[in-house]
Amino acid sequence: MIKLFRKIRYDLMEKNKTGKYLKYAIGEIVLVVLGILIALSINN
Repeated sequence: MIKLFRKIRYDLMEKNKTGKYLKYAIGEIVLVVLGILIALSINN
């Protein structure tokens, strides 16, 4: 899974598509935050 994200990130940077890269980065951050929140709710 990490290799897939890394490949997408490198492809977007190679093609110099900054707008799409920023959307991808924000989406990845949101996924991480949601994962942390779900883990905390399960822990309680």
